[in-house]
Amino acid sequence: MTIKRIHTGSPFEAKIGYCRAVVAGGFVHVAGTVGQGDTVEDQCRSALETIGKALAEAGASFADAVRVTYYLPDAAEFEPCWPILVETFGANPPVSTMIECNLIDPKYRIEIELTTLAPAA
Repeated sequence: MTIKRIHTGSPFEAKIGYCRAVVAGGFVHVAGTVGQGDTVEDQCRSALETIGKALAEAGASFADAVRVTYYLPDAAEFEPCWPILVETFGANPPVSTMIECNLIDPKYRIEIELTTLAPAA
């Protein structure tokens, strides 16, 4: 089986020992991704932008998504992200789970992890 690893150049990839996405076994697995910004909405959009770039490099898109997991320190902040997520996934929503938990740094208000189908070889 061929494995393709996608890196974004984030310093945390080298420090922690991971890559942004892995294409393997018919799927694209995107690591938990945080975004930048002052609001949960800004961070959600930023994280999705980073994920979208990794998907494009893998030859996939949000339309190929099969599972998404959202991690938030405050579950009450999830609802403001809903319109952004509906816009992102459109007519192709994946299954999803939202988990309330601490993130790596208190400044982060949402982390998104995504799995899509890989493009046909």
